[in-house]
Amino acid sequence: MSQETVQILIDMGFQKEKAEKSVLMTGNKGVEPAMEWLLAHNDDELGPSTSQEGSAPNIKSESNTSSSTVAKSYKCEDCNKLFTDTTALEYHAMKSGHSNFAESTEEKKPLTEEEKKEQMKKLEERLKEKRKEREAREKEEELEREKIRIRSGKEMAAAKKKLEDENIKKIMDERKREKQEEKIARDRVKAQIEADKLARKKLYGQVSAEEQPKQVLPVAVSPQKQTKDYTETKLQIRLTNGQTIVQTFNVKEMMAAVRVYIELNRSDGDAPFCLMTSFPRKVFTSDDYEKPLDELGLVPSAVLILTKPQQ
Repeated sequence: MSQETVQILIDMGFQKEKAEKSVLMTGNKGVEPAMEWLLAHNDDELGPSTSQEGSAPNIKSESNTSSSTVAKSYKCEDCNKLFTDTTALEYHAMKSGHSNFAESTEEKKPLTEEEKKEQMKKLEERLKEKRKEREAREKEEELEREKIRIRSGKEMAAAKKKLEDENIKKIMDERKREKQEEKIARDRVKAQIEADKLARKKLYGQVSAEEQPKQVLPVAVSPQKQTKDYTETKLQIRLTNGQTIVQTFNVKEMMAAVRVYIELNRSDGDAPFCLMTSFPRKVFTSDDYEKPLDELGLVPSAVLILTKPQQ
């Protein structure tokens, strides 16, 4: 049994027993069916009240010593309201704070049609208020859920971006290591070939005076020694829509890392592009993307321009 439905009916002035019975008779389907049942059976008798004795307020008897006078109701001497049983009287005392009650021989009249309509109107207004309160509460809960969803989405996006950056850095570091190993291997092969050539020339006495002091180094020396003191370079990248993005890279980063950064942060669409410098004019080829930035002369700063791929 819904105690909330019973309490609403009691608040409207119905007896507790009748309110409980109406909820049971209507299958606990809500306030409105129970209210309609009460209005249709308002004059039905329920039998003796089940309220506990001693819990009711202090009630004075209006009857005289004659035992023939029978009390038909209870009366609140503070507001002159009549009650058919002690349950309704106790509820009124709790709600109003009144404490002066007496037995009365006056019989409480049943509700008239106008009173029933007024009670139904009050009920509808109460139901509308409850519905508005529920809708407002549901709206607040939905708004809170939406805030949580947005916050979770931002956190997931940030975590995904961080993971992508870490993966890109890991890939570029791996490619850089592989390229360095390949370069060292090529230099060793070149050195061995030069050593074999010199050995053959010495064997046949064909070594000139100029060739004698030459020695083949195992690792090629970078022609841009002036960049060895720089650890970072600042690149200004001009997009095809006229906007510019600026980013700092390690001088040992491959040119391919710059291209990946542009693809992730560009605002001019996703059309294919090439990279070039204007002073001096140079269009970078696919081989250049495997070279570090200091070797390409893009240190300590440079301007890169996005252009359409050459046909």
